[in-house]
Amino acid sequence: MNSQSPGTARRQALISAGGYLMLFVLGLLIGMIGSFQYSRGPASLAAIGFDLLILAVCVLGSHGMRAPGGGMLPAVGWFIAAVVLSLGTPSGSVIIADSAAGKWFLFGGAACAAAGGVYSYARWSRQGAAGRAGRRAR
Repeated sequence: MNSQSPGTARRQALISAGGYLMLFVLGLLIGMIGSFQYSRGPASLAAIGFDLLILAVCVLGSHGMRAPGGGMLPAVGWFIAAVVLSLGTPSGSVIIADSAAGKWFLFGGAACAAAGGVYSYARWSRQGAAGRAGRRAR
């Protein structure tokens, strides 16, 4: 039984929804900023830095929210921003060039976002399944 009042439960639901929204927006921002800044610095270091950043946000977001969605939503936001900004225009201009840094940003970021999302799903789904099994045994 839940001993919370309806107002408290509603407030907690709004706070959770706000947290998920902020994680999604953070993923969008990392994808957008990274699309314009991936080629800064020597070699492909900035691109690799953005890749590691989205991985960290996915993993830490899932731990902070204690749910798979906390790691999946930043990955979805990153994918949306990176895919939209990697598409060429009808006139032929592109934001993410076909260079080593561009490939590191797109492919490495996709791999890191997917890995962070899969990690969060595996981590919290396994714990949820163990918790459900424990409750059934009682």
